[in-house]
Amino acid sequence: MTTEGNSMSEGFTHCTLLASVEAYHPDTLDLYQDPEANRYWFACFNDMLVKFERQAVVSQPGEASAKARAQSFREHCVEVFDQLQNGKRETESLGIRNLLEVVESGLRKFGFDDPWKEQKTIENKASIGLLKNRLQQLDSISSAREKWTEIVRGVLAGNMFDWGAQAVTKILETNNGFGLQQALDRIQKRPWLMDNLVDWLNRMEHEPPHRCATIFTDNAGIDFVLGIVPLVRELLKRNTKVLLCATINPAINDITYAELTRTIADCCNECDILRNAYTVDHRLLLLGNEQIGPCLDFRMISKDLSVAIEQNNVDLLIIVGMARALHTNLYAKFVCETFKLAVVKNEWLAKRLGGDTFSVVCKYER
Repeated sequence: MTTEGNSMSEGFTHCTLLASVEAYHPDTLDLYQDPEANRYWFACFNDMLVKFERQAVVSQPGEASAKARAQSFREHCVEVFDQLQNGKRETESLGIRNLLEVVESGLRKFGFDDPWKEQKTIENKASIGLLKNRLQQLDSISSAREKWTEIVRGVLAGNMFDWGAQAVTKILETNNGFGLQQALDRIQKRPWLMDNLVDWLNRMEHEPPHRCATIFTDNAGIDFVLGIVPLVRELLKRNTKVLLCATINPAINDITYAELTRTIADCCNECDILRNAYTVDHRLLLLGNEQIGPCLDFRMISKDLSVAIEQNNVDLLIIVGMARALHTNLYAKFVCETFKLAVVKNEWLAKRLGGDTFSVVCKYER
């Protein structure tokens, strides 16, 4: 099976899709300029460290040193957060992206490469078993507009499965039967907090198919397999080439590039359209991005990814998830059509944006 882009790129460069590299600021919030956000998010991250510490220990059951190393990880992050909050400014601005980078770098520093790896494997396998039914369900919808609406809702519902969001973790830990349908029922009913769905539907119904779409994925499991894969398949059916991008470095329960290649191979066994696009026509290409943490900074994407975007004349950019489309890039401008999809799984951020927990961002920009 052919993939484009290897698992290690040679450095970083800016993305050519940016409208202006100079004007681009990835972070939605600047914690140095926003005292209320500063207080809330540092307190939030200090609370979250307990969960990360616990997961780190659980991920290495046979390691005698795991508990001590996990404690050292938490203490290290607390110390760095304290320095950042109290004036040690290593950067001009400070976003949630930077705090997430501290956490992920800290996990590696103390020997925890991928604490959610086993969880992701279980969820990917379970989701693949449900994929064929989901695709058949979508194929039974005769109206193109209704089908696209359900595909978008599926991406949003899939985005609920985020072990990095405390509001969701509580649901997942207490409800083993929480699946895609339950998530579809839980997300905000339309009109959404940011709702450009009609513009997207009009675009897909009345204008020619896109040449090439680049999709930045988010969580493993239901999010990817039952949310993103049906979206990819529908674009492929329109003869749109798809560059599917995943993080190379583990970040919470995000699907990694290595997991992406295995999972797409498994998905191909469930769907001929995917298999032909991936193994025969090479209209489905997989790429890795080497940034640290779950956010996305378009000033420094992996060089091979940037080259693929340029060579394939990408005219549609799809960014999925809170980290990539809300904490970063919510207001970013690009030279191509952009579709940003996320569920706001944090009450403070939802209220700041004018909504409630599990509000939906469906932002389509020409």
